[in-house]
Amino acid sequence: MSAPPILELRQIQKSFGGAWALRGVDFDLYPGEVHALLGENGAGKSTLIKIITGAHPPDAGTVKIGGNVVTGLTPATTQKLGISCIYQQPALFPDLTVAENIALRLETGAKLRRIAWPARRARARDLLFRLGAAISPETEIRHLSMPEQQLVEIACAIGAGARIVIMDEPTAALTQKEQQRLFNVVRDLRKSGVGVIYISHRLEEIFALADRVTVLRDGQSVGTQPVAAINQATLIKMMVGREVTQNYPKRTTPLGAVVLRLENLGCARAGVQDVSFSLHAGEIFGLAGLVGAGRTELARILFGLTPADSGEIRLHEKSVALSSPQAAVARGIAYVPEDRRRHGVVLEMALEENISMASHRRLFPRRWLQTAAEDRLARGFIRDLAIKCAGPSALGGSLSGGNQQKVALARWLATKPIVLILDEPTQGVDIGAKGEIHKIVRQLAHEGIAVLLISSDLPEVLGMSDRIGVMRAGRLTAILPRGSDAATVMSAALGQSELDPV
Repeated sequence: MSAPPILELRQIQKSFGGAWALRGVDFDLYPGEVHALLGENGAGKSTLIKIITGAHPPDAGTVKIGGNVVTGLTPATTQKLGISCIYQQPALFPDLTVAENIALRLETGAKLRRIAWPARRARARDLLFRLGAAISPETEIRHLSMPEQQLVEIACAIGAGARIVIMDEPTAALTQKEQQRLFNVVRDLRKSGVGVIYISHRLEEIFALADRVTVLRDGQSVGTQPVAAINQATLIKMMVGREVTQNYPKRTTPLGAVVLRLENLGCARAGVQDVSFSLHAGEIFGLAGLVGAGRTELARILFGLTPADSGEIRLHEKSVALSSPQAAVARGIAYVPEDRRRHGVVLEMALEENISMASHRRLFPRRWLQTAAEDRLARGFIRDLAIKCAGPSALGGSLSGGNQQKVALARWLATKPIVLILDEPTQGVDIGAKGEIHKIVRQLAHEGIAVLLISSDLPEVLGMSDRIGVMRAGRLTAILPRGSDAATVMSAALGQSELDPV
């Protein structure tokens, strides 16, 4: 690169609550370059982008923009410095028009002033024309498709004179035709001298667009390479790059009969289609995949939150309709969701109330609250799951993340499920709590519960699962046996293998 970089990050460090998110990361971007940023879920990509956009301050390291060291970055100052970020879900106001949304990003001045509406619409029309977008400036955002909203975001960036444009998984919701249109926009930005940071799990996009690629793993820079000098196998190895070293509980229990069977299951609203697999009593079936692959969406279908509109669900070989969470619970399905603070544990409620919440009909058959029964239930789970707390009356918010996860698990174990769906059960917990949760899950499988384990932690999936299903773009792309390696799973997640018959 002959010109100096427009962005330089050197030895960037960032931690949250003692856990490292970034450790000594280097990254740079040149004018007219598309620099891809890759890594598994949790590798540190989002944290790095938040530092570049001013959402998080680095704990250590240097940030240079245009050759100048900058400190105290905020989203407002980074925008003035010519940095724009286009996220997978555009941050636009749905009830305002295209012209109004662009004006909110670009206009400054006194709050009380006369608005030049014709000039607003003309500017929006000109920016959209430069992108080849046939969008009326007077259209409300709510009436635009996802790719059209992304084009409005890019129009805002061009109008603001952005020198650095960050694109975070921009094609996740696009058709192939829409993807090609976006690729043309990216190439035009590069020709105009704009530097583009491009984040994607789709390796074919990296080889089609990027000049260089940097891979992050476990919060560290693995390396930066010219795209022309590497291949997909090398990239996958850089992204995975480690063996399963955690001491996972050994599997000794034989599998039982098929408890749950999915046949060509789909839900158009959830973006899931043609998913087929079986789940045995006592089995831990791991579900791997990258962001947006459809794993959580499948869990929500099975729990009746977004009911299936095609295919069949069979429990003990009997076809069932799971049209609501109540129907799912009644059939013996339990779901511990990913976001325990929003959907798992009510922080302002006592542990005994949190634990009994899903079991009121069984616990209180006459619909009279029996505090003694609730207390006994809570104390039993506090003992069995080794929940560290002051007692059943302690508030959910007083517990650590790992113990909150145990409370969320206890709530659904109290329903006596035959199928337990765990979505990211160890996300955000320390290594000690993670090991305890793994032992609990293994014990539940030993007791005959069929477990569907969704995790972005690849060593966890490899170490815990009896079989591994891999999802990509709402479909199951592979079912792999226990003992499969990380590269095989990642290849399937990236669309490099086909589903084997099971």
